[in-house]
Amino acid sequence: MMENKAKQLGDLLWKVACKQLRGKMGANSFQDYMLSFLFLYYISNNYLKYIKKELANDYIKCEEECRRLNDKNNPKLLSQTKKEYEEKIKEFVEKDLKEYTKKNPYITVKALDDERNKRIKTLEELINGSIITPLTLWYLKNLEDVAYFEEIVRKKIHYIIKPQYLWDNIYEMAKDENEHMLEILQNGFTFIENKSFNITFKGLFSEVNLSSEKLGKDNPQRNLRVCNIIKEIGDGLLQFNVESIKENDILGDAYEYLISQFASNSGAKAGEFYTPQEVSTILSEIVTLDSQNPKIQKQTDINGMLDFACGSGSLLINVKKHVDKINEENKSHIKITRIYGQENNVTTYNLARMNMILHGIKDNEFEIFHGDTLANEWGIFSEKNPSKKIECDIVVANPPFSLNWDYPSNIKDDFRFAGYGVAPRSTADFAFLLHGFHFLKNSGTMAIILPHGVLFRGGEEGNIRQKLIDDGNIDAIIGLPSNLFFSTGIPVCIIVLKKCRKEDDILFINADKYFRKDKNRNKLDEAHIKKIVDTYRERKEESNYSKRVSKKMIVDNEYNLNISRYVSTAVEDKIVNLDKVKEDLDKIESAIIETKVKVNSFLKELDLPELK
Repeated sequence: MMENKAKQLGDLLWKVACKQLRGKMGANSFQDYMLSFLFLYYISNNYLKYIKKELANDYIKCEEECRRLNDKNNPKLLSQTKKEYEEKIKEFVEKDLKEYTKKNPYITVKALDDERNKRIKTLEELINGSIITPLTLWYLKNLEDVAYFEEIVRKKIHYIIKPQYLWDNIYEMAKDENEHMLEILQNGFTFIENKSFNITFKGLFSEVNLSSEKLGKDNPQRNLRVCNIIKEIGDGLLQFNVESIKENDILGDAYEYLISQFASNSGAKAGEFYTPQEVSTILSEIVTLDSQNPKIQKQTDINGMLDFACGSGSLLINVKKHVDKINEENKSHIKITRIYGQENNVTTYNLARMNMILHGIKDNEFEIFHGDTLANEWGIFSEKNPSKKIECDIVVANPPFSLNWDYPSNIKDDFRFAGYGVAPRSTADFAFLLHGFHFLKNSGTMAIILPHGVLFRGGEEGNIRQKLIDDGNIDAIIGLPSNLFFSTGIPVCIIVLKKCRKEDDILFINADKYFRKDKNRNKLDEAHIKKIVDTYRERKEESNYSKRVSKKMIVDNEYNLNISRYVSTAVEDKIVNLDKVKEDLDKIESAIIETKVKVNSFLKELDLPELK
């Protein structure tokens, strides 16, 4: 039910995107606008829900007064009220500057004038909107208490947003095609990036270019275009009545659905930020099983979860949602103590941070880093002191396939690759794998998506593969159907790794024939996913589908892990019994001779030529 609601909302928002932006820019560009506006809607609504409870009767009184002030039949009242508050703002700023000059006695006249103008301009944003919202009115009535109030709110819900930057004000400005829209929106984005959260979300909207000529040739055209986009999004959300359902789930899932739509329209670039939902589900269900007894779910808190090539964060979120589902079904209280994600592409890095918040994950529960994983640029993961090493119970990843990488001359000293060797410059697949594996706990589980080449290529990759096999670290290899991903049509595999495990064999699952054709892509249905996960959980063997292969057999096959070598999906030819075939042919020949004799007797009676 919830999935259908999310898809319906996603479809509605997708139509808005196509109508307003498609044709003017590529899918990978207009996603930045759509997803940013949806993010603003979400954090605004969550913020207002709390504010209404915190201000209680004061908010209700402001609501009632705003209905009178915003009466379209009496526009003069709103205009007059704004002028009154404009004077109050100036009085408040002058009073506040007296305290400021006491702390800064040597400030110059020019610097003081600049500070005055800056403060007045910021506060006047409160009255630049098309209406006065209840929270705006409360701020105007209580200018001296605002700083203290915001401090309390930040402690409770971890972030604040000024009234003029909230969605309800932005939406009303859009409906009136307010000339200040671009200015207010840009200032709002800057505020959210730098001041809203306890943790700075610097550059969160860096890809949203409100000055782009793709939005219009000049500022008035761009302002109108943005107003139209926001108005249609707002109308759609009202039509859908989002607030009547479980908002965290529906908006987060709609955001994920939109990302998948943008991915399918972005072609090869989509692989940089999106893992198909059904593939994410397989990984999520596997890594949340008990490491030593996969027949049961994890029973303890998950101390750290890492995706070092997290894209839009869909894999991390999928695991989190699956843990929540386990808790709901089992009435358990398993927590993920910390979520770590790393992404090298700035656009998808921003998508990931928004995605976390949209799915109800608080800013102090996750950390997404923008930087190169292969260069190990993230300081907390490049710590050489073993006592400070971060280790995670869960590591998941869908890194770029067969990426060229340029490593330094001293790469062999890198602690991530020590004892294994270095992946070749032409294919970084094993470099990614070893990076994640290094930060896996002894009791943890890692699942990574890679191309099949890692299973059989020789050279340095063969040496790394041999070391992992000899140490018993490869738990399972799952072959998936081709054409599941937006970025490539090649078949891929999931490699499951553990540092400590009971089994001495490797489970091979060949699921490449189990899929449903869906237009130009293949998809996995719930039954296909269940079959894979159940087979892994029980380590079941099934003809033409799965097999447990001993280490000895793999060594005998020169450490080649090509799935079809151990589990072939080819249908065996039926064994033909030649003696039986000869017997049948003899009977047929005898029957022909007997029939011929009869027919010739009839022909003779009719005085017709006989058969030869």
